[in-house]
Amino acid sequence: MNRLPASTQFWASLGARFLPFADAATKELPLGRLLRLALFQVSVGMAVVLLNGTLNRVMVVELGVPTWIIALLIALPLLIAPFRALIGHKSDTHRSLLGWRRVPYIWGGTMLQFGGLAIMPFALLLLSRPEDFAIGVSASALAFLLTGAGMHITQTAGLALATDLAPEESRPRVVALLYVMLLVGMMLSALVIGTLLADFSATLLVQVIQGAAVLTVLLNIAALWKQEARDKAATAPDRHRPVFTDVWHAFVGVGRTKRLLLAIGFGAAAFSMQDALLEPYGGEILGLSVGATTGLTGVWALGTLIGFALSGRWLGHGADPLRIAGMGGVAGIGAFLLVIFAAPLGSAGLLYIGASAIGFGVGLFSVGTLIAAMALAREETTGLALGAWGAVQASAAGLGIALGGVIRDIVTSLALADALGSTLAGRATGYGIVYCIEIGLLLCMLIVLGPLAGSRQGVSPGAPKQFGLSEFPT
Repeated sequence: MNRLPASTQFWASLGARFLPFADAATKELPLGRLLRLALFQVSVGMAVVLLNGTLNRVMVVELGVPTWIIALLIALPLLIAPFRALIGHKSDTHRSLLGWRRVPYIWGGTMLQFGGLAIMPFALLLLSRPEDFAIGVSASALAFLLTGAGMHITQTAGLALATDLAPEESRPRVVALLYVMLLVGMMLSALVIGTLLADFSATLLVQVIQGAAVLTVLLNIAALWKQEARDKAATAPDRHRPVFTDVWHAFVGVGRTKRLLLAIGFGAAAFSMQDALLEPYGGEILGLSVGATTGLTGVWALGTLIGFALSGRWLGHGADPLRIAGMGGVAGIGAFLLVIFAAPLGSAGLLYIGASAIGFGVGLFSVGTLIAAMALAREETTGLALGAWGAVQASAAGLGIALGGVIRDIVTSLALADALGSTLAGRATGYGIVYCIEIGLLLCMLIVLGPLAGSRQGVSPGAPKQFGLSEFPT
């Protein structure tokens, strides 16, 4: 075991007390360098808050854009999701005379993110004007697609870079820390953006989103600076590159992989259908302000962080990861019930509790299912495993987001036309139906996951009981 310098030992021990997984610092990857690397996760968290939280609320309530259009816009970036496996594979086998494998992908993703956020506020303002609606839809679709594609590329290659830099024994905790920083970035962004947009205006919207674009570039430059060493041998043009389809078939053919991926798809869709609806639900049904509804994303991230931390603790004591995932599904069912009852009771507090409980369920579900899949990845296919896992989860999430918005609008229209009876003649009905569907999807996830719980078939004996890079590639 390499002995750390005294200063590194001090900061590592201090950080370990206050920052989860900060004990991942090593001589090769000190805590300061590790936290700097984690800034790319902060930029991704900021974009997630904007796309899935603040902007959809602003478009629904302040700009009067139909929810189905917003849901489709938010789902557009996830068209890139099925290609995450290919992106990861390409970064594994990238050929470059400069000697970098991950940096070109992270920088390219950063530029896409910047471009999307730069044009986004103007596109949204055009979307709110009937005479420019068609142009606004086209420009908004481009902005969301660029931003989302940048997030997927940056995160896939960034997490792969983390595993390149970290010693093998500390990789799980290194990337666990990166995930914690993603959630911290979401919470801080939700707080700051919500405060800035408390008194909404079009000018302020432009300033906030374009400020986020500039901050994204600055954070990612700081994250990448002198992180990846140039290795021309690893990126030589004549280096052998395995065929993607061969590697992919070998990956999905392991043990009970397909059943596990199906369970993940059900769970991801269930937890994501409300992504485009939670903040509009608070604003439209309970009359919450922009700042108050942005806070829902913050408490969701806090709940996820708590679920993540508890999962790590339970896994350290030998708990079955798939049972933890099942507990996440049960927590999600209870959370959606709380959100449903917040409307008839007129309780904003109940909505906040429900939002945090949704995040808690996501934390348990994500860690449990992803740790179970760790044995599916081999060392030489880290990028592929990261991308494949992200592809399944993000594709299911994108489909869930799109369906959630469409179903909400259709049911709300029927309810307001009194086609569902006087009892259900209200705007809350559309939201409630979507939350009920999410409960049904979580029940399907539990049914599919059940036979796998407690079983080690398809799992290698050496799979660690920790949460790290191979477990959380998204």
